[in-house]
Amino acid sequence: MHILDIFNEHPTTFSFEFFPPKDAAWDELFVNIAQLQALQPSFVSVTYGAGGSTRERTHDLIIRIQRETNLTAVSHLTCVCHSKDELSAILDRYAASGIENILALGGDPPRDKPNYDRSCDAFRYADGLVAFIKQHARLSGQRSFGIGVAGFPEGHPATPNRLKEMEHLKRKVDAGADYICTQLFFCNDDFYDFRERCDLAGIHVPILAGIMPITKKTNITRMAELALGARFPGRLLRALDRCHKDPEAIDRVGLHWATEQCRDLLDNNVRGIHFYTLNSSDATRRIYENLGVKDSLALRGR
Repeated sequence: MHILDIFNEHPTTFSFEFFPPKDAAWDELFVNIAQLQALQPSFVSVTYGAGGSTRERTHDLIIRIQRETNLTAVSHLTCVCHSKDELSAILDRYAASGIENILALGGDPPRDKPNYDRSCDAFRYADGLVAFIKQHARLSGQRSFGIGVAGFPEGHPATPNRLKEMEHLKRKVDAGADYICTQLFFCNDDFYDFRERCDLAGIHVPILAGIMPITKKTNITRMAELALGARFPGRLLRALDRCHKDPEAIDRVGLHWATEQCRDLLDNNVRGIHFYTLNSSDATRRIYENLGVKDSLALRGR
């Protein structure tokens, strides 16, 4: 289902993100994703590694989700390590497989190529990739993919100037992005401030809030890496310290914090919530239970 049709049908969306495993656990990941069908999410997305380390298998997984489940699959696509011909081939393959949505990202250079020359890439920034996807659709005579781009409530790590950051984001939207999916955050005030600054900048596409529940103390390090320095509120850290490394207590605190974030976001008319799952559907399912509902249709008030 095209993302614009999803937004037109549902006033609030609920989505889940997975990342490709580095080992052989691809079938297990597919099972975890398929289990989310009972929650009736708006869509699921899958990241992929830079430089081709897992890209082909990620493409296969996206197509498998599309063919073997009733879920709408959104594939990540980055500028890094891609020529225009490669990008065109990926878009053609997705179109032929019924994939209708792309999350367009600038991307980071592969870790195993510290001296990678970005001048070899077709595009340096996501706005160029968004425009290319739109142009590809026009040339093929097809409806354009639904296109999402990233937003950073706590600020983009490469753009300390917050005014410039909004200019960069608006370029992505003006190039044709249909929605914004934010990086994870733990303080909702950061999201509300970001949403207000988007409005002031003339950015009026749907903004989805990125939420990642803490289920293990080690998740904090992983989250900091994924979010390039996510801000952990002192109240959250203090609550985790009170757990004294008790895994079950940490899990309860993390789930409670994420649930309260979601409750507050829903009370303040968030357009969508995007869960970073760390490849487990269990935490997301429990958040739904904590909110007092069993599926996203109930959350939408239907």
